Order: sequence, then structure tokens, then C-alpha cells
Amino acid sequence: MTNRMNVNGRLAFFLPGLYGGGAERIMLNLAEGITAHGYSVDLVLARAEGPFLTQVPDSVRLIDLHASRVLSSLPALVRYLRRERPLALLSILHANIIALWARRLAGIPLRVIVAEHNTLSSVTKGVADRRWRAYPVLARWFYPSADGIVAVSKGVAVDLSKQINLPLDKIQVIYNPIVTPELFEKSSTPIEHPWFQAGEPPVLLAVGRLTIQKAFDVLIRAFALVRKDIPVRLLILGEGEQRHALQGLINKLGLEQDACLLGFVPNPYPYMAHAAAFILSSRWEGLPTVLVEAMSLGTPIVSTDCPSGPREILADGKFGQLVPVDDPSALASAIKIALSSRISHPPRDSWKAFEHECVEEQYIKLMLGS
Repeated sequence: MTNRMNVNGRLAFFLPGLYGGGAERIMLNLAEGITAHGYSVDLVLARAEGPFLTQVPDSVRLIDLHASRVLSSLPALVRYLRRERPLALLSILHANIIALWARRLAGIPLRVIVAEHNTLSSVTKGVADRRWRAYPVLARWFYPSADGIVAVSKGVAVDLSKQINLPLDKIQVIYNPIVTPELFEKSSTPIEHPWFQAGEPPVLLAVGRLTIQKAFDVLIRAFALVRKDIPVRLLILGEGEQRHALQGLINKLGLEQDACLLGFVPNPYPYMAHAAAFILSSRWEGLPTVLVEAMSLGTPIVSTDCPSGPREILADGKFGQLVPVDDPSALASAIKIALSSRISHPPRDSWKAFEHECVEEQYIKLMLGS
């Protein structure tokens, strides 16, 4: 990737990779936006792989540490910091511990900001991976040394504070820079999928990785209930380890003609703009990017009231319907209301706090310590 020379200095973002999640998409938006403020931005990846790799902006320099996993990227990250000496390093996800460790080993003046994009208690609950089980303990050791700790929602901040025994006032809530001009530009791209042709039944849309977190199994069961009474279709955009199980459920319920796992789609926005309703069925979130994106495109929203983010985004249900987690019947009832056109489209005020300019300025101030 090429990088135009900027005048204010270099800032670095550190991620495991670009694996198609909402957090990675947000970091790409943020990196591109900050270059417009006059900074050079390096996107430092433990390993340069993932479906979003082709979406790295030309204005951002891509640094591949060629590590097999995040932990093994530590020596290469230390070398990068000593060589390039960025003004600040912003990290997310499980790269946060490595970022803080690398700053200690590099021995250079450097501000490190760590950002939490999910509720830590939900991510680590019941997982078999020992690394995730140990993460809260490691965070208690390392996070206090960060120059800034960001949570992407109030719910994430409260959860993080409890999980790592850190005072809540040490955590800054900064919403994600979700609403950008590019989002609206991309949403106008024509859709070739036959389900969106004139005269076809309405389409329900869901977007996310095919994981247990997203609870697409619950959505499919809810869809089966709706489909008994209303001609409707379900389109799920995303890829993940649950594809086989979810396709099996679709087949078992006899939904093959009306429910489709389309896979990862680089530009989901036209689908959002033309969907009859956008459905978030998650068991937990941090601040669900797709919910804000769909809302900004005027799509009626049905979401679970999961921890955390949806209630915060939807203003306690003012801008969309909230239903209990893991309740197919409640989800089906809300979907029927959305399809009946008895709910209004979200107004502009519903997504104003997520506009990119405001968020970029907050991150720049935090990274520079100003």
C-alpha cells in the first residue's frame, strides 16, 4: 500500500489481522479518517491476512509482522516501534496485552492506547482456550500502564471495570466512527441478488461472523415461525465456524428456498438499505457496528437486548425494537411488527453520535495526550 507523507507525525494501529469482524472494519474507517487530519498512519498487523485486507485505504501504510499468531508477533512489534518511533500506538482485541508489553521492551517514549470492543465477561465466559481464561488476569496487570483505555460503549466500560478491578473513571467511552460518507456511497451500489428484484417477498437481513455469539440459530428458528404466517426471506451475510451447523438447521426446518447463508460480502450496505428489516440476534456484543450502519441507512431494526450496546444505540427501544436474548418467539413477534410497517424508520439523531469526524478528533486527542 502507498502512503502519502503527512505533516503532523506518525500514528500506529496494531491488530491481529483483518478477519472480517466489526472491530477490524471500524479500525480501517478510523485509520483512513485520521490521515485526513494530517497524520501518517501505519496499520500494523501480526499477520496480514483476512477478507478485509483488500480494503486497506491507499492513504494507510500496511505493516505485516509475519507472525503465526499475536503472541509471537512481540519481537517484530518491538523492532517496528524502535525503528519507526510512532507518536502513539492504538491496539484492539487480544493485541492489547502485546502492545503494552512491546512498549516496555522497546524502551522508547510512546503513548499506548488500548480499546475494548466487546464485553470481556461474555468473551471469556466458559471458553476452553486457556489464553482467554487468563486474559482478565493479564489485563489487571497490564492495563493500568496504558496511557488511555477506551471502551466503545458504556456497557463495555462498566463490564471492563468490574472484570479487571479498574476504577470506571479510568476508562473513556468513545463510540465507533461508523457513519462515514463512504457508507452512504457504497449503499447506492446496485444489488444483483434475485431476492431484491421487484415483486419478490421482503428480505430480512443479518450480518456477522457465523459464531455462537451472533445466535443465528435463534434467528433461523424465529424466521421459521414468521414464515408460517408471512411470505418472507432471510439473508445472512458472513462466514465462520458455525456455517455447517447453521446450514443443517436451515435444512432441518425446510427453509432452503427462503433462507440463505450468502457468505462474507465486502459491501453489505446495499443489502442493508434495501432490506425490509435488519435483525441483530446476538447473545452479547460490545457496540454492534452493523446496528448503527443499518440504522443510518434507514432500515427498521429488531435487536436482542444483549450486553452491551443495542439498548444504548437504540435509546432504550426508541429507535428500534428490543427483545430478550435466546427467545425465538419474542424475536419472531418483533419481526412481524417490523414487516407490518407499524414502526418508523430511525431518524438522523439516532446515529449522529457515531459520525466519523467527532470520533476521530477524540481518538487523536487521546493518542497525543492533548
